[in-house]
Amino acid sequence: MAKVLVVATSRYTRGGITSVVKAHESGYQWGKYHCKWIQTHRDGGKVRKLWYLLTSLVEFLCLLPFYDIVHIHVGVRNSVRRKLIFARIAKLFQKKIIVHFHPASERHLEDPKYINHFKSLFDLSDLMIVLAPYWMSVIKKTFPDRNYKMDYLYNPCPIVQRDFSKRENVILFAGTLIERKGYNRLIQAFSKISAKYPDWKLVFAGNGAIDKAKELCREYGVSENQVQFLGWVSGPDKINAFQRASIYCLPSNGEGFPMGVLDAIAYGIPVVTTPVGGIVDAMTNEKDCLIYDIYDIDQLADCLDSLMGSSEKRNHLQENADKLVDSVFNVKNICSKLDEIYSHLMN
Repeated sequence: MAKVLVVATSRYTRGGITSVVKAHESGYQWGKYHCKWIQTHRDGGKVRKLWYLLTSLVEFLCLLPFYDIVHIHVGVRNSVRRKLIFARIAKLFQKKIIVHFHPASERHLEDPKYINHFKSLFDLSDLMIVLAPYWMSVIKKTFPDRNYKMDYLYNPCPIVQRDFSKRENVILFAGTLIERKGYNRLIQAFSKISAKYPDWKLVFAGNGAIDKAKELCREYGVSENQVQFLGWVSGPDKINAFQRASIYCLPSNGEGFPMGVLDAIAYGIPVVTTPVGGIVDAMTNEKDCLIYDIYDIDQLADCLDSLMGSSEKRNHLQENADKLVDSVFNVKNICSKLDEIYSHLMN
């Protein structure tokens, strides 16, 4: 049986790639292919990052002769530079290489500082895995002179325990408070309807521009008792944040396939989001989520209003999203497809 080295960031790093690899680790294929996780990067200072990279390279070199496939998970910016090192070494050892691409947005792929690094890494792949069919078209458009072999694999929903008894009138935003994620647009939209729903609260679970977000709340007249900033949450605090929420909102202008949305539907929370990344490949507006035009603040406010004012509509979206949780985003189904990918690559 073929053996697979999985090259990715640390299991202790924040972010979607870690969540995805942990989900793959829970599948039967992990043992079947004797998968070993090489952890190349961890959040922290320069010394810690360099130490992680060097020790992972030593481990990789020691194990590589005994493995057949190198499955490389790559994000953006410096991630592609790190992963190029591992891919070039794997190619020297004539190993099969999977490049599993986790972009944050199309803009990162086209960044002139990194586009040649992406091209070099993709050129070394025997197969590229992307997060949705949408990303196949983006890569073909970005590199029209290439004919990469590609397949897609959705990120999986986590397996969670729901507790609807903890539901409150809460709109949850989970993620780093940066402009790309749209926390500012959410505050602006909520301000348009907050007076109509004084018993509803906007909750931000994430680090980042918290002080600026508080300033925006004051600017747009959002009452202090209608907004809460939890900072970065994990473990029981993250579970509690999702258990409390009745609506999840991600007003992002760029995503690969957002894990926050998958977390939300796993917990049975109706979602309001934008048509970014692979969302529209798998989800349908007014059926299993609400999708609005990215920068249309009034439309976002209307979406929130429609859900805050109707438990029936919230239930409708949740019931249909549950079908996705049990099918296309089901971790067992995704791990089964990954098994097929490994098998086909070796054959």
